[in-house]
Amino acid sequence: MKNISLNSLRASVILLLSVLSVACFEDNDDNAVSASQISDFVWKGMNAAYLYKAEVPDLADDRFANSNDYASFLNSFETPEDCFESLVYARQTVDKYSWIVDDYIALEQLFSGTTKSNGMSYGLFTFSSTDDNAYGYVRYVLPNTSAQAASMERGMLFWGVNGTQLTRSNYSSLLSSDSYTLNIGIYNDNGTEIDTDDSISTTDTSVSLTKTIYTANPVFKAEVLHIDNESIGYLMYNGFVSDFENDLNAAFGYFNAANIDHLIVDLRYNPGGSVGTATVLGSLITGQFYDDLFVRLQYNDDLQASVSDLETLNYRFTDRLDSGANLNSLNMPKVYFITSKNSASASELVINSLTPYLSEPNVKVFGDITEGKSQASITLYDSPNFRRSGANPNHTYALQPLVYITKNSLNINVPSTGLSPDVQIKERIRNLGQLGDVNEPLLAAVLQDILSSRQSVPNDYQSSLLEVDSDNGLLPFSTGMYVNREFEKE
Repeated sequence: MKNISLNSLRASVILLLSVLSVACFEDNDDNAVSASQISDFVWKGMNAAYLYKAEVPDLADDRFANSNDYASFLNSFETPEDCFESLVYARQTVDKYSWIVDDYIALEQLFSGTTKSNGMSYGLFTFSSTDDNAYGYVRYVLPNTSAQAASMERGMLFWGVNGTQLTRSNYSSLLSSDSYTLNIGIYNDNGTEIDTDDSISTTDTSVSLTKTIYTANPVFKAEVLHIDNESIGYLMYNGFVSDFENDLNAAFGYFNAANIDHLIVDLRYNPGGSVGTATVLGSLITGQFYDDLFVRLQYNDDLQASVSDLETLNYRFTDRLDSGANLNSLNMPKVYFITSKNSASASELVINSLTPYLSEPNVKVFGDITEGKSQASITLYDSPNFRRSGANPNHTYALQPLVYITKNSLNINVPSTGLSPDVQIKERIRNLGQLGDVNEPLLAAVLQDILSSRQSVPNDYQSSLLEVDSDNGLLPFSTGMYVNREFEKE
């Protein structure tokens, strides 16, 4: 990994332990560590690296007149989480993505694809903006999980949990439990094509699910479709997880061996992940742009001005994995993407970063407008240089703040309004179809474009249903994009 060096902080503050708060946390060795000691790490980490530092007065280098003033500030917060939240800029509108965790081991497991899961990926919707009741639908089921054992399938609907109707206000608490029983429903279209008069009929059927520690392979489907003498590679990729780059490379090896004519990358449920893995995917799709700039990272203005070697902020097209394995690159001149509002961060980065090289007609997007997230974060640990090595043994807090804006080779970032598809078509809950099947509506639209050489496929479906959340939304850092490079303060 490359180290990212920073100039020394202009304002060095000394924490006087004698005036620290007595609120304490317990570490693995049963040694007490005060809340203000952890808050000291929180402030210094945010001051050192936060993307929106200039917008937060309390992060100014000259914010505190002396160490007593600084200690009083830290003591004003009951918990490190309170301190962190006070330093986040515009939480509801701008920075919805920075996090603090009290267990960085669990955070590292999350980045490796390991979480507690019952294997059911789902979305939640209401029938209108005034409807408080919420309903769930199964997007896909992971293998060797409780959901698979219970015969859950894509398209199944549920109206409640443990007999309680899901609502906008209770779904998070009901679905966060490790074990629960889903109450199954049936979609009622009332005999019309419009969905303004649709409803969910309750049934007496229920399914019990239990979450266990599970590591999900983000390469969900890799298939070759043979249609009209054309070989079409279809990849459904659900997360940019560096631990599974070998599996991603193997999928492209399969496409290579099949000598595919076209490639479809389905990112509709992909909330993001590693910038490095996004670079690998972009390099696998192409191959003809080796060592050209794929994505550029940019700090806040102060940090950007302090960087002595800007190359440390670049990710370039590559021809191999970190392990040294050669990439099974396809050298595709054109690629098709499937997106939704759940496609975020690293998913958007791949589309945005390929566009300057393949040009817009050759990077074609079907689906819905994406999330609109161009910021990336990095993990900061409580050590002198914020790296994992040498982290304070008295606690396991870590920060995951936004530190970078990501830009393509033309210096363009993903707009906050998201990426608009070339052909806008949404999933229809009453007719989801099966993923990878040629008749699944979104895939069918792409195939129609490929096989008929049409410039667009009209979308005659406009849904009035409102998506309110998904299983990813209940995970911390669910739409995060992060950098697998260590942060270092000189």
